[in-house]
Amino acid sequence: MKVDDKHTIESIIERATVCRVALSNNNMPYVIPLAFGYKDNCLYFHSAPKGRKIDTIKQNPNVCFEIDIDCELVKKTENPCKWDMRYYSVIGFGKASFIDDIEEKREALDIIVTHYSDNSHKYSINEIGKVAIIKVAVDSITWKKSGY
Repeated sequence: MKVDDKHTIESIIERATVCRVALSNNNMPYVIPLAFGYKDNCLYFHSAPKGRKIDTIKQNPNVCFEIDIDCELVKKTENPCKWDMRYYSVIGFGKASFIDDIEEKREALDIIVTHYSDNSHKYSINEIGKVAIIKVAVDSITWKKSGY
């Protein structure tokens, strides 16, 4: 089942711990698992300010992402050809950009930290300056379930 239902999509995102982001440069795909935050139809990621991910986004800001929860192998019989997977997932597409404004970076870091914890954190200017913040404005997103 594949559907576009905002409540279910946001429920899956809220429970997930990893977002896999697919990038492409020079017709070569590159997928990376990232810690993330989500708010107002945007995904947020923090990163080192240099590296392959940053270079790839600068060359091509179009991304695909995948988030899944409750994944489980289901062995219905001894025959592996009859095995199945259970999961809920979201898959979406969007455009990545970099946040440079210090206050916007602070807000994005709060969104990421809040995804994993109820604790708040005060970031020093030095800490904020050492990270790149990537914002993905979601263009389209759907969810799917299997085995449930």
